[in-house]
Amino acid sequence: MTVRKKWPLVLLGATAVLLVPWMVLLALTLPGSARVDNWPLAWIGLDVLMAAGCATTALLGLRGDPRARLTASATAATAALDAWFDITTAGTGAPLAEALLCAAAEAVLAAACVRLALGKVHGRGRTP
Repeated sequence: MTVRKKWPLVLLGATAVLLVPWMVLLALTLPGSARVDNWPLAWIGLDVLMAAGCATTALLGLRGDPRARLTASATAATAALDAWFDITTAGTGAPLAEALLCAAAEAVLAAACVRLALGKVHGRGRTP
């Protein structure tokens, strides 16, 4: 691999290292709770993004377009983020149980998307 091709990977590795002290700083300084404006918009927007990812992956996959792997990857990441925030922002008791059920469904979606991203694209058109 040439130096030119390695620099983005080196940059990613350096970013990972630099994020560690940032996370420590956040853990020490962020408040335990906060009032959030536009809360419904944030949650609905995340679900819109997930639905758009599912629809785009389905359409591209049915056409045999290899870009379905990219949208499947992005959709898997979105589902995992949604599950994370569902659980970490839920209260105790029934809200947490509901969040865990939603997270289980999102985990299934994420796993299906990862499988699509790593497998062959099926459909009428070309395959990668």
